[in-house]
Amino acid sequence: MSEEKKGFFRRLREGLSKTRNNIVRGIDSLLGGFSAIDEDFYEELEEILIMGDIGVNAAEAIVERLKKEVKERHLKEPSQCKELLIESIRDQMQVAENAYDFEKERSVILVIGVNGVGKTTSVGKLAGKFASQGRKVLIAAADTFRAAAGEQLAEWARRAGVEMIGGREGADPASVVYDAAAAAKARGTEILLIDTAGRLHNKKNLMEELRKINRILDREFPGVHRENLIVLDASTGQNALNQAREFGQAAELTGIILTKMDGTAKGGIAVAIQSQLQVPVKYIGVGETIEDLQKFDPDEFVNALFDTEGEKNADA
Repeated sequence: MSEEKKGFFRRLREGLSKTRNNIVRGIDSLLGGFSAIDEDFYEELEEILIMGDIGVNAAEAIVERLKKEVKERHLKEPSQCKELLIESIRDQMQVAENAYDFEKERSVILVIGVNGVGKTTSVGKLAGKFASQGRKVLIAAADTFRAAAGEQLAEWARRAGVEMIGGREGADPASVVYDAAAAAKARGTEILLIDTAGRLHNKKNLMEELRKINRILDREFPGVHRENLIVLDASTGQNALNQAREFGQAAELTGIILTKMDGTAKGGIAVAIQSQLQVPVKYIGVGETIEDLQKFDPDEFVNALFDTEGEKNADA
């Protein structure tokens, strides 16, 4: 494990401590408090998972799988269930092998979400990551409603050493995207990253604008790999799930960037979102620097959540 990955894993483990207290302590208490695996045991387990923001769908799937495994293996002791539980949660979060193909191909990445979730920062961090991998990146600053958004993104572009189009307050976001598309084609850009306004998911006109941007991209970049990444604040729990549902009606979501994982008691939402929406978490953020946004690794996440092999992984 590289120094960067070790540091990130350590921060993730620390960041998930409140979620761990919320979920894992409840599970440990349950496993120690029951003398037999019965319906009451399963019901209480499901309740702990739901209360831990893992969500109804995922909680039901995890418990159903556990019932099946317990029956097949003829398990009698509740304490024998922990490893099976960990495996089941891990399986709920798998990311397909081709999930990151867009990082290597010519791609257009539209980054969407409500205000205050860390969208502009995530665009900047991704630009820095891709540029450090030798990719030719262009940022489109299509958040023209928020005065500071263009300046903030320009600073990230400068740090990442990439070019930026737009950023003028009050400009038509769709025209910024059109200009950026033309520039990307002319300059041989490999990855076009588009920052959008922090749309409130109940504003129909803003959702319509998002559809308009998508239509421009469909027209200007036929056959180019497209990603629609929604940025969600993990600390908002079930509200993040509602936001993802709403945005999914305006743009076909291909992945989730889950920010503010450090210090939230609602980290279980990462499991709920993937289970209910069938949209994978692709990146998670635990801090402010470029290194604090990393590809989502379900093994690392579950190890950090349950603190299994935590010291071993961090010190390896």
